Amino acid sequence: MNIDFEAFAKLLAPVLTLLVGAVVKHFTEGRAKVISFIGHVSSFTIQDAQKTQVYTHSVIVRNAGRRPATNVRLGHHALPPNVRVEPQVQYSIERNPDGAAEIVFPTLVPKEQVTISYLYYPPLTWNQVNAYAKSDEGFAKVISVIPMVQPPREVIWVFWALAFVGASFLTYWLVKLVAVVI
Repeated sequence: MNIDFEAFAKLLAPVLTLLVGAVVKHFTEGRAKVISFIGHVSSFTIQDAQKTQVYTHSVIVRNAGRRPATNVRLGHHALPPNVRVEPQVQYSIERNPDGAAEIVFPTLVPKEQVTISYLYYPPLTWNQVNAYAKSDEGFAKVISVIPMVQPPREVIWVFWALAFVGASFLTYWLVKLVAVVI
């Protein structure tokens, strides 16, 4: 029985591409993924008799994954006394004897984002406050944020459709190459 490798490759390429894409998506998106970034850093001079300096900054912690992130910990070298968490979610503060502290969130559900704002006075500066962010799933990825406009949903669908066509084309030629070698 003769097998038409051309027809076989044409049928196998899209199916194989779809399966590989599903497996890759499962392993890359099917878990909690905690990210952290600095929201803002500010300094204010209060116009009083002493011209008091006040510093403020915020840190955003987000679960960008598809599973809940458990035991999310935001570590601090020095935790200022004025801290605000938005939105109001359950958290606790665990202090170490050496002055370091952790803000602990029991769970961040998928796509949940929490903003922690700090208010403090000199000589403490923003880079002396935060140490790390981690969860039971591992350390958070600290990212640099540049605001950008999100593309329309149609553009995203076209991008993924073209990526699928390109991957199918590549798979087709790989199957055809294997057929020639065999």
